[in-house]
Amino acid sequence: MIPRRALQIAQEALGDTRVVILNGARQSGKSTLAAQLGAVADASWRTLDDAPTRRAALADPAGFVEPNGRMQIIDEVQRAPELLLAIKAVVDADPTPGQFLLTGSARVLAMRGVADSLPGRTESIELWPLSQGEIDGTRDDFVDTVFEQGPDLHHESDLTRADYIDRIVRGGFPGAIGRAARRRERFLDSYVADLVNRDVIQLSEIQRGPEMRALIALLANRSGQPLVAGSLASELGIPRETVARYLGLLEEVFLIKRIPAWSRNLGTRATATPKVAFVDSGIASNLLAQDAASLRRPDAPLGGLLEGFVAMEIARQLSWAHTRAEMFHYRTRDGVEADIVLEDRRRRVVAIEVKASSTVRAEDFRGIRHLAQRIGDDLVVGIVLYTGTKTLPFGDRLRAVPISALWREGELPARPSVP
Repeated sequence: MIPRRALQIAQEALGDTRVVILNGARQSGKSTLAAQLGAVADASWRTLDDAPTRRAALADPAGFVEPNGRMQIIDEVQRAPELLLAIKAVVDADPTPGQFLLTGSARVLAMRGVADSLPGRTESIELWPLSQGEIDGTRDDFVDTVFEQGPDLHHESDLTRADYIDRIVRGGFPGAIGRAARRRERFLDSYVADLVNRDVIQLSEIQRGPEMRALIALLANRSGQPLVAGSLASELGIPRETVARYLGLLEEVFLIKRIPAWSRNLGTRATATPKVAFVDSGIASNLLAQDAASLRRPDAPLGGLLEGFVAMEIARQLSWAHTRAEMFHYRTRDGVEADIVLEDRRRRVVAIEVKASSTVRAEDFRGIRHLAQRIGDDLVVGIVLYTGTKTLPFGDRLRAVPISALWREGELPARPSVP
């Protein structure tokens, strides 16, 4: 069993919060993590993927969540959102922490039909597919390290471009990483099909599954590009409002993540065009029919896949980093851009460009330099992450760093056991 960084976060939340929600993609390990936590607490366990259990929950929500003296784990709670009001009544009558541990393969509190988001009573923890550090058993603390060390960050790597390609096509789903290539492709094909048929269509009552599948394929082809709903609508021949709704659904079920544009103007930030990344790089490469061999060809669509891979490694780390930061991208009207912008609560910024090459040129920092001119001393460091092996200086607060700095070398210190 691979230890998860979310374990300690969930333990702490259950110690002081009445309702804890584990949100994340299907097959990302939510049930396994919940079982670890529940075993120690002697919790009761019910899953709403079971049809009779789901019918009982819908028929009598209050009776279903009636206190029984034990922590209650309810798996896939998005299938009966009516339970949340009943849970609210229980925890309002008794403020004891750790009463409910809920899991959901959709962002439960953002779902349509949820009457109350239980403010002040819940903590939501996002569980992504495995990070590279979780798979390797190494330190994946890049977010904290880069804000602490800035241009002093130094990392050397023995990974090659081919090694990074292998990691991209492998992805991070626990059920996929140990499979041979062909069996992994079958797993990922089934995963996307089941996600559309079971979650997206059933939960949202969408009738046109082929449109959704066509959109997913189109998004895979646009990894790392601005996400313009009008352009997608024109290409698919469906209304823009439908595309916008579908994008929201795909984000709710953790298939994609929209990365907003960075701006110091909050109004501009809210309306600017986002970029899209697939939560799992294995899914994205499989949708493009790309395996490790084909991605090694010079004409392969590696750039967008590698950028999405890096962005989602950082997104995973943001869920457990001590540094409270958000992730954006930077793009001017003239097309000057930086792939990733991290900004913390003190408005300090780390700017990142992702390159699939094993060498770096001064012009690769163009977008980072443009951003640095705008924010001055607020720039902590500008980094080009690349597939080479050494950290190289390119001027004041500018560094080229191997991509594997995201999951720094060296074994993690002993993890605390489940109390």
